Amino acid sequence: MSKAKHPQTLAIRGSKEQTHYNEHNQALFLTSSFMFDSAADGAALFNKTKAGYTYSRTANPTITAFQNRVAHLEKAEAAVATATGMAAIQAALLTFLNAGDHLISSRSLFGTTAGYLEGHVTRFGIDITFVSQTDISEWAAAIRPNTKMMFLETPSNPLGEVADLGALAELAHQHGILLAVDNCFCSPAIQQPLTLGADLSIQSATKGIDGQGRVLGGVVCGKAELIQQIALYVNSAGISLAPFNAWVLLGGCETLPLRLRAQNQAALALAQWLQQQPQVEKVYYAGLPENPQAELVRKQQSGGGSVLALEVKGGQEAAWHIIDHVGIFSKTANFGDVKSTITHPWTTTHGRMSAEAKQAAGIKPNLIRISVGLEDLEDLKADLAEVLAQLPV
Repeated sequence: MSKAKHPQTLAIRGSKEQTHYNEHNQALFLTSSFMFDSAADGAALFNKTKAGYTYSRTANPTITAFQNRVAHLEKAEAAVATATGMAAIQAALLTFLNAGDHLISSRSLFGTTAGYLEGHVTRFGIDITFVSQTDISEWAAAIRPNTKMMFLETPSNPLGEVADLGALAELAHQHGILLAVDNCFCSPAIQQPLTLGADLSIQSATKGIDGQGRVLGGVVCGKAELIQQIALYVNSAGISLAPFNAWVLLGGCETLPLRLRAQNQAALALAQWLQQQPQVEKVYYAGLPENPQAELVRKQQSGGGSVLALEVKGGQEAAWHIIDHVGIFSKTANFGDVKSTITHPWTTTHGRMSAEAKQAAGIKPNLIRISVGLEDLEDLKADLAEVLAQLPV
């Protein structure tokens, strides 16, 4: 078949590293190393004049299958997998940034990402300027002769702010700058940043790709020449994905488009229902029709995603009351799961940020983040309705 395949087909059959046993499912290679036929064979494998495997930190057939599967879904030339999503961010940044370089980043970041940039990347002599997620003029004004990369996540965690990737890519490439995008909130089932002009698409496979909260993993996708450089960093730094985790994540890939389609629909319906509740001050969800960025969302994404946020009347006390008393939602900071989750960003995902930094990123004490799973929507509404009714209007 030469015809381009649809995402659901690619999610299931996008890649496979076959053995002579002709197994139907991807084989799990639980081995630290691979043997050589001879000393000359080992030399050829190490100097890469022969294709093959030597050591699982460098490459492993199960990991290769996962990398290729995600690359197909992201419409990328290649991908490299890492131990976690944060390891993927580290590899993407530190492969291309050196002491004396300048990075421009959105200030609307996941708390751990913001902490990593400010607390660790700067230690290597890399200067960072934080700008508005949505104001292109701020990005343009921040460019310096030594700017090497622009970095952001879109939609942002947890407010769902969407950046114009086409405009940012055009700006970046005019100045010879790489554009790296954290695609974790959407996953490749909803958005492919590379098709919009980004150079690198990064994500935590722990979230939507796994979808069942089982294992950790990360992945970076892009052009082969860029991914080859990142793969060298991943290998040397020892932040490779484990074969078992790759095998689990391959299973997650197979249901990713179907899961996200259903979660998109449920998240939109729940967001619209929450807008009608008198105890709720504001709802943040990229897929809402009245979202000022709705046209951009339709252009870049096939749905709004599975995550929404809401501000409730009564401050942090009310937010905590809701989180403490829901019956169905899991109290955890993970998202993208088939199980709906609920958390308080001010004290969890963004808890290590200063109050000023949180306020600048739009994070307030009365904010709650919800990741919508695959439970029945009416049960989720009833669970929230019961605890909302206990709050003053």
